[in-house]
Amino acid sequence: MERGLLWLPLLFAFFWLAWQGSQEYQKIEAYRTWAEQFERAKYDIYAVLGQKDNNITWGKPTPKGPIKLETFSLLDVQKITLIIDDKQVEIDKAPEKGRTIELEFLFSEPDKTVRVPFTEVPLAAEWGKFLQSQLQRLQS
Repeated sequence: MERGLLWLPLLFAFFWLAWQGSQEYQKIEAYRTWAEQFERAKYDIYAVLGQKDNNITWGKPTPKGPIKLETFSLLDVQKITLIIDDKQVEIDKAPEKGRTIELEFLFSEPDKTVRVPFTEVPLAAEWGKFLQSQLQRLQS
């Protein structure tokens, strides 16, 4: 009986890990369906991001699909910056790692910004470079 009690926590841990894996798989499948409408899209545990024409849509991934979706136009954006650990860094000179990684979109309206979280600096830098090139193309 003592051995059974010792194995019980391991059994609970196994079922918890299996449930977590199932939840993550459902998030990815819901994202895959959602991302079909965009020309370019990204998924990570913090946020989903999609770009179609000049519109950017982002939100939080869940097993039932993205929630808290926000959409804005690149035509309204003045500047795109990369924020790592609450410090603005140059996209071309971004460090390899950081605790908090965000792309910040500054709008022409005063005090209006949107920060999209990322899990990896290289992914955020790649998106930042791409969106900056799109923004420069629109502004010229």
